[in-house]
Amino acid sequence: MASHLTDRIPPFFILAPVAGIAAWLLIGKVGLGLLAIPVLVALLCNVVSAVHHAEVVALRVGEPFGGLILALSVTVIEAGLIISLMLSGDDNPALMRDTLLATVMLVLHGIAGLAILVGGIVHRENQFRVAGANALLAVLMPMAVLVLIVPNHVVSAHGPYYSTNQLAFVSLVCLVLYAAFLFIQTNRHREYFLPEQSANGETDARPSGRLALLSFLLLCIALFSVVMLAKSLAPALEDTVGALGAPAALVGVIVAAIVLLPESGAALRAAAHNRMQPAINLTLGSGVASIGLTVPTVALVTWWNGMPLALGISAGHSVLLALGFALAILTYGTGRTNILSGIVHLVLAATFVFTIFAP
Repeated sequence: MASHLTDRIPPFFILAPVAGIAAWLLIGKVGLGLLAIPVLVALLCNVVSAVHHAEVVALRVGEPFGGLILALSVTVIEAGLIISLMLSGDDNPALMRDTLLATVMLVLHGIAGLAILVGGIVHRENQFRVAGANALLAVLMPMAVLVLIVPNHVVSAHGPYYSTNQLAFVSLVCLVLYAAFLFIQTNRHREYFLPEQSANGETDARPSGRLALLSFLLLCIALFSVVMLAKSLAPALEDTVGALGAPAALVGVIVAAIVLLPESGAALRAAAHNRMQPAINLTLGSGVASIGLTVPTVALVTWWNGMPLALGISAGHSVLLALGFALAILTYGTGRTNILSGIVHLVLAATFVFTIFAP
């Protein structure tokens, strides 16, 4: 992470959360029109601001807590976006499913593929700890299958749905798996997720406690702004997708892309500086946190509001997801990556996006 994070907070990252609150209060909900542009700009600025402040706090607490804070911040944004869109826009019971599938495919192939490709171009090969990558995959795989595939094969509820008891059980399982992973990452086997010592022996400077506390407060404001601005932007987003004649699943991809945009930059920076382990922690860790925390949160909100929640994905996407995990096992099982791995992952990411428009 850049050294400028440790000495001061740039004015942009102070003003963005305040401007986001102001835009929400002054503009409110917007449809497909010019007023949607400043709301969208404010939303994107607050997403970037939130992750910047999370990075400052992460530098203060150190690894692997740094990547954990970034992942949790992104998950809060994602859950807030999904809930805001489900409660404010048109009826879309498949929004969480579409967003989670897009998140998994983007972190597994899109962001990871770009990071591997950049690292391969700059350094020919990148090394990482196999134990850490395997731990992330060991949690992400059963979470994804339970949430996205199993609903199609149970008989208690018709279609891509869980019954209330099944959804409660799966939500609990996601929380247990995520809690177990946190224990491994932060306590029992913390060394699995620590980056290898850089060749030049450089270490990141730590920001002061005062700066970290200010960033934490601004982080909370930025996260609140993102949720409220997403609620304001919900009608415009759905109107845009409808006007383009695009499939409804595109909304989930857009939400996932917005949420993961800052994570993409952090992962690419880490890979370019030959720090593949933090890049893997960021990408796969975001997927684990996304399912582990978003599913229980959204499930609780939909149950409380009596809303249906579609989870099961199509047969084609099930095959693509299984292929993606098989490829990930091969990629992360060697401890080394090169440009070929990055290209193959990016091809799968492109295939996923293509199948949304041509199922």
